[in-house]
Amino acid sequence: MPDGFQVPTALTAGALRLEPLGPQHNDADYEAWTSSIDHIRATPGFAGRDWPAPGMTREQNLADMRMHAEHFAARQGFTYTVLDAASREVVGCVYIYPADRPGHDARVRSWVRADRAAQDDELRQAVRAWLAVAWPFRAVDFDR
Repeated sequence: MPDGFQVPTALTAGALRLEPLGPQHNDADYEAWTSSIDHIRATPGFAGRDWPAPGMTREQNLADMRMHAEHFAARQGFTYTVLDAASREVVGCVYIYPADRPGHDARVRSWVRADRAAQDDELRQAVRAWLAVAWPFRAVDFDR
């Protein structure tokens, strides 16, 4: 990230709200992804990965929450929890990290819980638009 760039700390797009992921989201995040492992693994960007991992404990998930918060604070990567804007229920997650594919400067993955699958495209479209206007990226790899 450029030194003077102010990393966005929230996005509200329709019924969805993005906020930086942190330890305070542990229980709701854990419930969201553990209820949706097969759905997440079928989501572009997650096939063939070792996450989500059946058998992962809440304590291990909390360690992940802390890691993502540390990455955010150090400006190494930006993970946002996706909340229902009205109920504040965890709907999913968005990960913005440096790209590992030549010609791209950021890699973005996202997932929504299985019972919110209809909001997957809504989330992707909102994130694409947000990255285009509020972030300094030239080329983003959207893991499709």
